[in-house]
Formats: sequence, structure tokens, C-alpha cells
Amino acid sequence: MDKIYLVTGAAGHLGSAVCSLLRERGARVRGFAYYSDDTAFIEDLGVEIVRGDVTDKESLRPFFEGAENAYLIHTAAIVDIDSKKNDRMREVNVQGTKNVVELAEEYGVEKTIYVSSVHAIPVKPHGRVMREVREFDPDLVDGAYAKTKAEAAEYVAEKMREGFNACIVHPSGIIGPYPSTGNHLVQMIKNYVKGMLPGCVKGGYDFVDVRDCALGIVSAMENGRAGECYLLSGGYYSIIEMLKLLKEITHGKNVNVWPKWLAKLFAPALAKSALRKGRKPIYTAYSLETLGVNGRFSHDKATYELGFMPRELYDTLVDTVDWLQKSGECVKKLKKTRGKVIMRSVKAGV
Repeated sequence: MDKIYLVTGAAGHLGSAVCSLLRERGARVRGFAYYSDDTAFIEDLGVEIVRGDVTDKESLRPFFEGAENAYLIHTAAIVDIDSKKNDRMREVNVQGTKNVVELAEEYGVEKTIYVSSVHAIPVKPHGRVMREVREFDPDLVDGAYAKTKAEAAEYVAEKMREGFNACIVHPSGIIGPYPSTGNHLVQMIKNYVKGMLPGCVKGGYDFVDVRDCALGIVSAMENGRAGECYLLSGGYYSIIEMLKLLKEITHGKNVNVWPKWLAKLFAPALAKSALRKGRKPIYTAYSLETLGVNGRFSHDKATYELGFMPRELYDTLVDTVDWLQKSGECVKKLKKTRGKVIMRSVKAGV
């Protein structure tokens, strides 16, 4: 039987990028998607689709059937920047991961890549750099999302210590082209391009291109050492720096810089407004807190062992804006700059 790649969360932002890369290389890909996920993009790529719910173990079986010695990439997760407890998120991120790993063992999957997050790693004080760790503890990280990713990562790490052939990768803040429903960072870019970003705050984080994450994941599958973890970070940028680059790319407007106390005051109302309009909230108490903590991560290990070389943020933003334009999400705002954006994308080699 031909080698097959199994990708959970295949219709998500990262899953779409992984599927695109694998299909570009001629690989056979089977994607697992939630019942209501829009899979048009990956279906057009020639990805086989199995629908179900990672929290329902039996619904996963058709995904694994006939895939002995397959390569498994587990990207499925719920990302939520609300600090409140979210039972559904824990079911997907923790129990869903346990279900996938148990079936990987049962069906004889050759190697697994579990996609965790840098949020699973305890934050160090400003001036320090975060690197890979070997153990994970939900009590050492803040926020409901971070706790679920730490709990799931420790489960996979324990499996690896027992001999399970896997690697864990930890992307930082993912941005970039491809379908991105549910990505708060891409929503911020979209809001700016459409002139709907009400303001920004001081602070920043580490941002990485979704395509570079996909390259790092596939390289971890091919070259990563079993039992190891790899940080897939891009580089630290302030939100103000990001918006200045977007202004240059789109000829957009300046955005007011809010004091953090004011942003925290209006965050609940802004979040409710965004949800009513069907958009992901950008500013919550948790996201504002995250923008103020140390966001310096080292991808030295991934560079040395996997050949991971993330591109600069400017190129990622150009291609993200171009994607939003071509997908019809920001056509109206970008009509006057369409030629310039496309020209820059071609020049960047995309």
C-alpha cells in the first residue's frame, strides 16, 4: 500500500497548510474534519475526507482503517483566548488527543507528530528566552487554552517516554494565508485591512507563518528524533510594528494606541460585539495579558535538526493580505492596491 499521511484538523488553518504542502509533494493525504467544517479547499487539493469528532473515538476509526504504517499529524484543537473554563475545548484538546494517540497505537501508525503550542511551556521573566522542555504541567501555565495544551502535551510526552514513536512541535502565534476560520490573529489582520480595527495596545508576541509551521511539521516527521520536542517560532514583533507593516502594504490608516487599562475596560464589550457579528474577538482579558508577557522563543533546535528557517513577517503579511483579497474577504478595501499587493507576492516567490 502507498504511504499515506493522516491529518486531523485538516480543514483548519494549519491543517490546510499541511495538506497543501503534502499534496504539492505528491503525497497521499487523508484528512479528518469535523462534521460541519468547510473542506472545499482541501478537497480541491485531492485530500480524502473523513468526517467525525475527535472526542468520539468510534467516529475516528474510518480515518485509521487501512492505514497501517501511516504517518499521523494531529493538528485538531480548539483555540480560545478567553480565560474562562471551556469544557468543550478540554474535551477536544485533551480527550481528543488521547483518542487519536490510542488509535494510532492500535492501528500501527508508523510515526506521529502532535501539534502542541508554545502556550504549553511556562513563561519566563522578561529578558529570558523560552526553549523546549521535557515535562508539562497545567498548573505552571495561565489560561484555559494553555492548560489544555499542557495537559495533552504531558500525555503525549509520557507516551513517548514509554516508546511511542512521536515528536511534539510547539508553534507560536500562527498567521498567514489559507483558510483561517477561528484564527484570532488573522481576524486582526482582516479587521485592519477592512478598516474595522478600533485600536491596538502596546505589547507583542512571537508570530510564525503557517506555511513555515507546515514545513517544520513535515521535516519533524522525516528528520525529527523520536521523543523530542521542537519549537516552531518565527520572531517577536510588537502589534504596533505589525500594523505599521500592514499600513505600508495596504496604504491603510493609522490605528489609535490604547492604554492597556482602557483596552481591558472595553474588552468584554468588544468581544461580545465581535461574536454578534460572527467574528473572532481580538481583545480579551487573556489576550491582553499575553501581549504583555515575555514572548521570546528560540527555534534554534528546530533550525539545527529540522532545517527550520522561518520567513520574515513582512512577506507573511503580504501573502496574507493577498489571500484575503483573492478569497473575496477583503476585496472592497483592496481594489486600489490590488496590483501592488499581487506584484509583491510574485516578487516574494509565492
